[in-house]
Amino acid sequence: MPRTILTDIRWELLLQVMKSTGRIYDKTEHRMTFEGILYRMRTGIPWRDLPSEFGEWSTVYRRFNLWSKKGILDNLFKSLSSMADFEWVFLDGSIVRAHQHSTGAATESSEQIGKSRGGNSTKIHLAVDSGGLPICFDLSEGQRHDVVHANSLVEQLDEVNTVVCDKGYDSEQFRCFVRDHGGTPVIATRNYGQDIDKKSMDWCLYKYRHLVENAFARIKQYRAISTRYDKLERNYASMVSLAFMLMWLPMYC
Repeated sequence: MPRTILTDIRWELLLQVMKSTGRIYDKTEHRMTFEGILYRMRTGIPWRDLPSEFGEWSTVYRRFNLWSKKGILDNLFKSLSSMADFEWVFLDGSIVRAHQHSTGAATESSEQIGKSRGGNSTKIHLAVDSGGLPICFDLSEGQRHDVVHANSLVEQLDEVNTVVCDKGYDSEQFRCFVRDHGGTPVIATRNYGQDIDKKSMDWCLYKYRHLVENAFARIKQYRAISTRYDKLERNYASMVSLAFMLMWLPMYC
């Protein structure tokens, strides 16, 4: 039997959240289907290579694709992250390589896969709370600048108090955006060879920015997150939501 992730208590919690959406029924086979999705996320194997203990690979994939299309997996993450602590929020972005099998989707959209000298890539833009737990995220092409999605992340927050970012978010326009939403920006400033008052920023709080880096390190332990294999943006976003969901589960169980 392949190694699984969910305990009975954690599965019951997830099942209740999934049923609350009104789009899923309580079927006994759903647990092994869910475990099969997590197994593929953890190992990065092709869907066709899923162990038979999880059921037919095509059934597991179709269920994942359906849940992704209905937004059920995204709702799981949003429901669990509703208890986030918004006192401090840390923003950052991280690039993941896109495998050659993730390209070529039959859509006119880029599916958030960018092309650069480094090859195909996707960037995850993330906001974490005071405890380093994920609140929300966006996807973009790998070559996009971090600050492009900064406003979008702040707009998704239930509360805007203190927003901490590195020099990649050094933009007076973004600072004003945070202040207009009632928050305090703590953003490192680029030097540009000029004399800048370094004492004007809370460097003690800035040192805790490693919390968002830790969150990226946690989810990149999963093979299908550290390398993107999904052609569709929504399917890869669902995989990322599942990875972040696993960070929240211990807070409830």
